[in-house]
Amino acid sequence: MGQTHRDDIRNIAIVAHVDHGKTSLVDAMLKQSKVFRDNQQVGQFIMDQNVLEREKGITILAKNTAVIYKAVKINIIDTPGHADFSGEVERVVNMADGCLLLVDSVEGPMPQTKFVLRQALMKGLKPIVVINKIDRSSSRIDEVVRATQDLFLELVTNADQLDFPVLYASARDGTAVTEPGAEGKDLVPLFECILQQVPPPTIEEGPFQMLVCSLDYDSYKGKIAIGRISRGKVSPHDVVVTINRDGNITQHEVGQVFTYLGLNRLEVEEAQAGDIVAITGLKKVSIGETIASPERPEALPGIYISEPTVKMTLGVNNSPFAGREGRFCTSRQLRERLYHELETNIALQVHDTESADVFLVAGRGELHLAILIETMRREGYEFQVSKPEAITKVVDGKLMEPVEALTIDTREEYIGVLSEILSNRQAQLTNMHNDGKGNVRMEFRIPTRGLIGFTSAFLTATRGESIMNTLFLGYEPWYGDMESDRNGALVSAADGVAVTYGLNHAQGRGITFIEPGTHVYEGMIVGLNSRVQDMAVNVCKEKKQTNVRSSTSDIAVKLTPAVKLSLEQALDFIKEDELVEITPKSIRLRKKLLTQSERLKARHLAQVAEEE
Repeated sequence: MGQTHRDDIRNIAIVAHVDHGKTSLVDAMLKQSKVFRDNQQVGQFIMDQNVLEREKGITILAKNTAVIYKAVKINIIDTPGHADFSGEVERVVNMADGCLLLVDSVEGPMPQTKFVLRQALMKGLKPIVVINKIDRSSSRIDEVVRATQDLFLELVTNADQLDFPVLYASARDGTAVTEPGAEGKDLVPLFECILQQVPPPTIEEGPFQMLVCSLDYDSYKGKIAIGRISRGKVSPHDVVVTINRDGNITQHEVGQVFTYLGLNRLEVEEAQAGDIVAITGLKKVSIGETIASPERPEALPGIYISEPTVKMTLGVNNSPFAGREGRFCTSRQLRERLYHELETNIALQVHDTESADVFLVAGRGELHLAILIETMRREGYEFQVSKPEAITKVVDGKLMEPVEALTIDTREEYIGVLSEILSNRQAQLTNMHNDGKGNVRMEFRIPTRGLIGFTSAFLTATRGESIMNTLFLGYEPWYGDMESDRNGALVSAADGVAVTYGLNHAQGRGITFIEPGTHVYEGMIVGLNSRVQDMAVNVCKEKKQTNVRSSTSDIAVKLTPAVKLSLEQALDFIKEDELVEITPKSIRLRKKLLTQSERLKARHLAQVAEEE
């Protein structure tokens, strides 16, 4: 088959570690390529349209956009930089021929930089390195360039990939230069570099063929399949077939065909090989399937996605407050929603369990699962989840567990406390670098289960002055048992409404999580004990009425403000015998067994089983 090229198009993915400036750079490229009207209000972080993305300041979903420069259309794929959403990166790099690797001029290459670059090089993408944030006073450009070159030496799959251009940019100011120290005016050097360095798409002759790399859904148009056409062309009302992983073929009629420009999808009458398109009219289609012409229904290689490393159970809420705050509470509704999520969130796995009310959900990390939970909560779902656990497997009779690289940027004064916390979690120090100004970078190998619950302890120990990043390395033999470093819980002993008098007594035992006036039930966790064991407390207990009372004695009771846990902190906090109850309005912590007698009975049975 003959091959040709399309010089009027370039397809690039922007890859980087979280917070290295990908979304800001895409903003600047969109604004400078004049895809918006002069009077159009677009704001910042244009690509992060998802509410959670804007709240958390990270990209969660990979997105497509396009700009036009010198009559050449540059399709841009903005990818997430957080390791928990690496399935999004694996999914979309298939659509690109080149990649912009952004590296922070202060932080340098980070764990996720290594992951996203490895993915890009394995797919044979032509890399362009952009050293970003050069306007920062603490930037160390020469060192970062050397570290990036070392990373390429470690990862390249062929020698040609070592010959990469380096640009220096300030995405926030919308400037790029070819030499450090030069004064930047705009992003023209970057656009020119993309045109010169990124190869135009190779066009294979023959009838239509495309791999589905992404799915979208529209209540009017139905499923929308997104991918890059590898050969042929497609028009509305064409008859096509989908080929699934088992080789089964289904026939469809194409509805509409869209290409991208700026933030918009443009409906077109025809799209050709090399274009990134969105196609409607395909009722049954999944990511990784091939859409082809019925003349030559040939499947393209599918998308390989790494296995999940963390699992938890998600089940119907069975607390005394069940059904009060959520719109969707039944097992059927939960099951439909979880299996619907699998269509687009391909790094996720969902399995039915022995109980019809409980589902096993597995993902890339705590944040991956927490974003799913938060999304469902905002949609009106009510459910309860268990503590996240690392997924282990047995290989050749040996128990294996997932292990990650942990990088911590901190200050000298926190080295001791961090080393102590991490040694209890089976972490092994592999590297440590001090810049001579009190800043330290520590690198560890740590089992994934050692990271569960680590974030809150880490932020408390370093007073929020440190940054941690992780990267999945693979499966290694079991590291050994870990001791829990969490104290016992303060558990409500009664149903009712919490009052100041009862909470004041509870605060003599530890920290409380609720305010006066909060409705509680027996078995609900209302605080953290100052001792190792759990303690039942009655936060609904009111002061006895007596004839002798000072008019100001009750007013004088001053409660310490309650500690409010976020969803991620709640998942970190709970133990194996506890659950997080999640509703659209509340996040509550509870024991799996609600009554004191049930918990004592279960503890006694566990002790008997151990002795036997």
